[in-house]
Amino acid sequence: MPKTTLYARTGEAIGEVELPEELFSAPVNVAVLHQVVTAQLAGRHLGTHNTKTRGEVSGGGKKPYRQKGTGRARQGSTRSPNYTGGGVVFGPHPRSYAQRLPRQMKRLALCGALTAKLDDDAIRVVDGIGLEAPKTRDLVDVIAALGRTGGRILIVAPGTDETLILSARNLPRVEVIRADSLNVVALLNADTVLIEQPALSRMEEVYA
Repeated sequence: MPKTTLYARTGEAIGEVELPEELFSAPVNVAVLHQVVTAQLAGRHLGTHNTKTRGEVSGGGKKPYRQKGTGRARQGSTRSPNYTGGGVVFGPHPRSYAQRLPRQMKRLALCGALTAKLDDDAIRVVDGIGLEAPKTRDLVDVIAALGRTGGRILIVAPGTDETLILSARNLPRVEVIRADSLNVVALLNADTVLIEQPALSRMEEVYA
């Protein structure tokens, strides 16, 4: 079973903690990671884009000029796509970009991402951040004490912690996420993953 150092919020190493083997010793399948990331990013597309066809553009009821005798090509409506202000040919319409993936594939990608972060020494387990009040400076001090001031930081909390969320919302490179809401994109985007120790049991319960 993999182990890592357990830190206090002051940055002091206070022991070791065992990590769930199913989450932190999983195979890292790059192809599966790529497919899950692609699907997750595609799901963020709103798909609300829309254009009007010639049948949806208002006006154009009258024939612009007579059928024969003008020397020009015949036209039936000024809302034809070749006219300015006419309809759009093959334009985008509302659609869903969601891609369905098997649950096992998504779980394999998540466990692979956690394993890769552990192998890269990018995971820090903290016994608890324990902010008493929403204060950004206190959170910055905790992060600095752990020696992780640079790059993007993902904090994994055991549950919804409003104090932690409010303290991090003014830090553009810090994201707070619940242990039961982990996703591959958030993990791969983070340079450092700070996990509160109580969140490990929740992660094992949900994903292992």
